Amino acid sequence: MAENLKLPSYGGQALIEGVLMRGRYAVAAAIRTPQGQIEVVSEPLKGIYLSRLTAIPFLRGLVILWDALDLGMRYLSLSANLQAEKESEKIEGATWAATIFVSLALAVGLFFLFPALVGKGLQSLLGLTGWATNLFEGLIRLFVVIGYIWGIGRIPDIQRVFGYHGAEHKTINAFEASAELTPSSVDRYPLEHPRCGTSFILTLVVLSVVLFSLLGDLPWVGVIASRILLIPILAMLAYEYIRWAADHRNHPLVAWLIRPNLWLQQLTTRPPSPDMLEVSITAFKAMLELENQLALERNPRYQVSAPPSDAAVGAHRSQ
Repeated sequence: MAENLKLPSYGGQALIEGVLMRGRYAVAAAIRTPQGQIEVVSEPLKGIYLSRLTAIPFLRGLVILWDALDLGMRYLSLSANLQAEKESEKIEGATWAATIFVSLALAVGLFFLFPALVGKGLQSLLGLTGWATNLFEGLIRLFVVIGYIWGIGRIPDIQRVFGYHGAEHKTINAFEASAELTPSSVDRYPLEHPRCGTSFILTLVVLSVVLFSLLGDLPWVGVIASRILLIPILAMLAYEYIRWAADHRNHPLVAWLIRPNLWLQQLTTRPPSPDMLEVSITAFKAMLELENQLALERNPRYQVSAPPSDAAVGAHRSQ
């Protein structure tokens, strides 16, 4: 594998009946349509994704946060609309923007404000110290996150998304091991990966206990404001930890530290079927092909890492 193609440049995300793969210069998604074909959409990364922010520690965590909101939600919308049988069933424009806003508001309310308010309520009832209140808040937040993931994981449609999540992990693990990218080969690799978004969430929750404890005992208004305003700070810290842990995962101490992150991924991944692996591999190959092309345009001495020779399946279009 070429030195300039080593991870952590490559990552992914499960979509509805599809997988999104992201590189340093390019992104590609493969989605299986209701007719059984695999449609591939790829595009070069632009703007903030190529800015100096991506190389600045901590600030690059904000790019990743924006990445989840921009690219992730946009391709999630695309995958959902490809499954719609009627034009009226598609969610676009203002409707999709409202959906995103409501979803984010509910996430902030459920995972940040609700635990904080419950913790503050317990402080009033039991006379807890500020430190104990923040500890209880962190434990409540952890239980809410795990309970939410466990609950949605029982929904059949979400179970399929988790299957594609597992396919994404297996594909990246296989690529890191320089293995052949075929369903039978990729299927031998682990479902877990240390850079997973699930690991990011758990790390963020743990760090929230530490950061919010440093704030001490705050009034109700201060609690609410701090839980919202400090989300970007937590995202930056969590990203740097995840990145560091992934780079040093072979060290015995780091391997022990990331075990909880890998355990939690058992709730957000499912063993993928061969057709799911086919979709994930197709997305990765499409991303890597465009990645090589764009990298060569920027640096003619760039050492290309070519995908396997078998062609991607289905229709393809570039944006």
